[in-house]
Amino acid sequence: MKKINVAVDGTSSSGKSCMARTLAEYSGLTYIDSGAMYRAITLFCLNNGLIHDGKVDEDTLSKQINDISISFKKNDKGLQDTYLNDVNVEKDIRGLRVSDNVSIVAAIPFVRHAMVAQQQAMGKERGVVMDGRDIGTTVFPDAEIKVFVTCSAHERAMRRFRELQAKGDTSATFEQVLANVQMRDKIDSTRKESPLRKADDAIELDSTHLQLHEQSQWLINLYDNYQE
Repeated sequence: MKKINVAVDGTSSSGKSCMARTLAEYSGLTYIDSGAMYRAITLFCLNNGLIHDGKVDEDTLSKQINDISISFKKNDKGLQDTYLNDVNVEKDIRGLRVSDNVSIVAAIPFVRHAMVAQQQAMGKERGVVMDGRDIGTTVFPDAEIKVFVTCSAHERAMRRFRELQAKGDTSATFEQVLANVQMRDKIDSTRKESPLRKADDAIELDSTHLQLHEQSQWLINLYDNYQE
């Protein structure tokens, strides 16, 4: 099999992470959730009082950014957990508290530069499938396969709402989740630094009316076709 990089970009809760994870399991590629890295930075900011009234204390964060360590380890179920300075924060980074603030943190240029440098180092030797917002445009512009996943805001909010409920998080209403999805779309697509956009050579998939297993199979088929 050819050793390649696969870039899976798209809007929040469009199913891109599930697609990327499934392909990694199928192909043996290394899966990297770039969004989890920005969520971990956001959690660090929240836990250290660096976010006030929707604004980040960038001066303080810039002095501490190089001391923030983000890594991934598989748990006993074979799933990948995110670690912030060697502490498992997988559950904490998925809550609405982090979701409400991650886009403003991810829009900070020096944060993106730091994360992109780490991500590019991870994919230097090829053999990586990574999902995010700017993988095909900024992180791996030379990726052999580039995918851009879209989905209606209502459907994405419903998926996210059900996911939170399944995890026992009943603190957010559907309307709050929908508002969060719409807010993140606006921030992600209008930020100056690596905005969310489809790479010119990316293949687009509208997942609004697809089940997750159908999305994942679509990507697997794309991968298999490339390998032929």
